[in-house]
Amino acid sequence: MAAILSVRELRKHYPTNKAVDGISFDIEPGTCLGLLGPNGAGKSTTVEMLEGLIRPTSGDILYRGKPLDSHYRERIGIQFQNTALQDFLTVRENLQLFRSLYRRGVSIDELIASCHLEEFLDRDHRKLSGGQRQRMLLALALVNDPDLVFLDEPTTGLDPQARRNFWELVLQIKERGRTVVLTTHYMEEAYLLCDDIAIMDHGRILARGSPQKLLADHFNDSVLELPAAACDGHRLDLALTRKVDRIEINSVDVNKTVQQLISAGLSLAQLKIRPRTLEDLFLKLTGTELRA
Repeated sequence: MAAILSVRELRKHYPTNKAVDGISFDIEPGTCLGLLGPNGAGKSTTVEMLEGLIRPTSGDILYRGKPLDSHYRERIGIQFQNTALQDFLTVRENLQLFRSLYRRGVSIDELIASCHLEEFLDRDHRKLSGGQRQRMLLALALVNDPDLVFLDEPTTGLDPQARRNFWELVLQIKERGRTVVLTTHYMEEAYLLCDDIAIMDHGRILARGSPQKLLADHFNDSVLELPAAACDGHRLDLALTRKVDRIEINSVDVNKTVQQLISAGLSLAQLKIRPRTLEDLFLKLTGTELRA
C-alpha cells in the first residue's frame, strides 16, 4: 500500500542548532505513528514541518506522492498542544465557526456524537474541564473529515480517567480508517495507540518500529523490583540498580534470580516482576539527564 505521507532526508537547521538532521520515514494509511523523544529532541519541529507550518531547510515531504500544497491543508486536521479560541463562544459556536471554514467536512451532529460533546454544547469553552476541552479540540481537528490527523501531546495535564476516555476516541478515529501522527510523553499511551513508533533525539531517529518489535529488538530480560530496605544487610551476587527507594535487578532467567534472592534470605513479600517497557527503552536510548 502506498504511503500517505513520505519524508526523505528532512532537515531544519538554525544558526545555533540542527533541530532536525536528516530523517526519513513513511506513514502507512490507517495507522498511528508515535513520535517520542525528550525535550529538544526535534519532534515538535518535525511535526510542524509535516503540518506545513514551517519550511524545511532541505528534504522532501510528500502527501500521496505529491509535494504539500493548499489541497494538503484541506485534508489534514491538527490538534495543537495549545490552542487559542475566540472568547465567549460556546462549544457549539466553535464547531459551527470551524466547519464554515471548509468546503467539505462532516456534520456538526456527527462531531458532537463521535466526541461525546452533548452535555456541554452550550457552555462557554473557557468553562470546560481539561478533558472536555480536549474532546472539543479533537472535534475541531476532525471538522473537515481529514485523512491525516496530528495530535500534539493531547492528553497532557488530564486526569487518568479523562486520558483513557480520550484514548478511546483516538482508537475510534483509527477504526474509521484515518491516519494519526501522535506526539506524547506518556509511554503507556504510545504503546496502546501507536502501530509504529519513532524515538528521536538530537534531531535524528534512534529507533523505529512497532512497540512490540522495538522491545523485542532491544531487550531479552525482565525486571525484578524490591524495596531498597528489603536488601539492606544482605549480600547478593547480582547486579543491582538503586532507584530512590527501590532496587531493580535485570534478569534473563527469572526463576534462577528468585532462587538466589531466597537463598540470600530476602523477603519476597513485596517483590514485583515486570516485562520491559517503552519507558525502559526510551531511557536506554536517550539517557536520564535532565533536559530543559
